Amino acid sequence: MKQPPCPAKEPPDQPFIPFTHTGRRLLEMFQLLLAHFGPQNWWPAETPLEVMIGAILTQNTNWTNVEKAISNLKGKGLISLDCLVSLPTAELAQEIRPAGYYNIKAKRLKNLLNYIVDQYHGDLAYFFNQETDAIREGLLSVNGVGQETADSIVLYAANRPLFVVDAYTHRILSRHSMAPEEATYHDIQSLFMDHLPEDVSLYNEFHALIVLTGKHYCRKNPLCPECPLHRWEEHQ
Repeated sequence: MKQPPCPAKEPPDQPFIPFTHTGRRLLEMFQLLLAHFGPQNWWPAETPLEVMIGAILTQNTNWTNVEKAISNLKGKGLISLDCLVSLPTAELAQEIRPAGYYNIKAKRLKNLLNYIVDQYHGDLAYFFNQETDAIREGLLSVNGVGQETADSIVLYAANRPLFVVDAYTHRILSRHSMAPEEATYHDIQSLFMDHLPEDVSLYNEFHALIVLTGKHYCRKNPLCPECPLHRWEEHQ
């Protein structure tokens, strides 16, 4: 079963000037976060397959737990489609136990990998060579793969310009009056993609920086005075 190499990660270039007020605000948001946190070089994985595994395992848990689970798989030489597909679900669940909800995630990971094997003969390069919409639709057809998981795989494994939205994105934009509370996943994704260029490296870095901001500052009980976006309000 073929496995393409993980694409090289390049820092986002910023030679463009957004033509809309929303685009300028989003770019300023990006620049404030980048200046505060520095480049994140996401996704932390060696291959597209490892990105896919991580995208499933990170559901409802933090990345530290995911790293432990992936380390277990690597330690036993299981990071391959052949090994993971042939591994009994119960055994896979035990290997990924640190990621939490391990029985559910083992089934979801199996569903995803079996989809690649059944529909694409286990050839990830073939799967990722399709149009972006086809890749996304295929992923969403898999039981246990939602929009955020699918888009993470599309952006970080397939290297396609599709902005990933998570709860942090919604919370930050809502608190800064950039999106209403009732905004849908598609609404928020379109906000970024309609006002910023379709740039893989930009979307990659921007999402990573948003996650850090949500974890460290824009919590349920926000730490606004310390947040790098505190000054963002000055330029509305």
